Amino acid sequence: MNPDASKPACILITGPTAGGKTAISIALARALPLGGECIIADSMQVYRGMDIGTAKPTSVEQGGVPHHLLDIAEPDQPFNVDHWLALAEQAILEIQSRNRHPIIVGGTNLYIQSFLSGMMDGPEPDEMVRERLHALDTPTLRAALEQADPVSARRIHANDRRRTIRALEFHELTGEPISNRQSQWDTDTTRANTLLVGLNYPAEIINPRINARVREMMDQGLLGEVEKLHKANKLGPQAMEALGYRQLVDHLEGRLPLEEAVEQIKIRTRRFAKQQRTWLKRFQAQVGGCWLDCQDNDTQTLVDKAVKEVLGHPSVVS
Repeated sequence: MNPDASKPACILITGPTAGGKTAISIALARALPLGGECIIADSMQVYRGMDIGTAKPTSVEQGGVPHHLLDIAEPDQPFNVDHWLALAEQAILEIQSRNRHPIIVGGTNLYIQSFLSGMMDGPEPDEMVRERLHALDTPTLRAALEQADPVSARRIHANDRRRTIRALEFHELTGEPISNRQSQWDTDTTRANTLLVGLNYPAEIINPRINARVREMMDQGLLGEVEKLHKANKLGPQAMEALGYRQLVDHLEGRLPLEEAVEQIKIRTRRFAKQQRTWLKRFQAQVGGCWLDCQDNDTQTLVDKAVKEVLGHPSVVS
């Protein structure tokens, strides 16, 4: 779907984890002449009870700005990009009907890519195939992917089980590599009336922010959050892949000392941010908009810069 250009433009905010996207989105929603409402493009913030570890904006942080697609599924339920995109399209239409800007905050780059270019043609998830693949250890999955789809094996980090399993599932169900279909996205941009705000962080700036966020999450009670969900058997295979949750479950089950589990969370989050930077380069080549070089570690400075850029863009009108 291409939103009507006569309606308020969609604003898409994307950047690495711990980059200040939430603060920017809320500041924009308040500063835009027409006002805005936030649509969360995060595959883990959809889950109820997974609050601290997913950096879900609290009601205080939301500050009265409407937020959509938070807390819409149980963490033992599957939730995929098809579900998200359908709900996001509905939310966009509803927000524009109120003559306000939809502000999409990502998050999960697969969701962002699907929003920009439409859904990749492919089969529905097969729970039996996924259950069988989830039972395999990571090295076995990695070896299978390298044989079935070498291009995807180069793109997907060796420890990224979720994307590895999806690529193997796709290959098993279709007989072709998922990378063949994904290559369509490199040149096919179909989303109109969207202003993209991208945050470009060098590693030497974003990595300390990530380390600080992990420490803050632990101070806020992340271990207790994970323990509660784990005891209730609420962490399904997909939710377990959220950064921090598997590592703390390993600690709770005696496989990792707490200090080592926390260090693993930092390492994996920094790796995730590196993957996000790769996606951002693709988005930058694919979509115009406002691209901010984030050389300053101060979030408020970045927020002020983003608001100024967006308010000065011709797609944002009073």
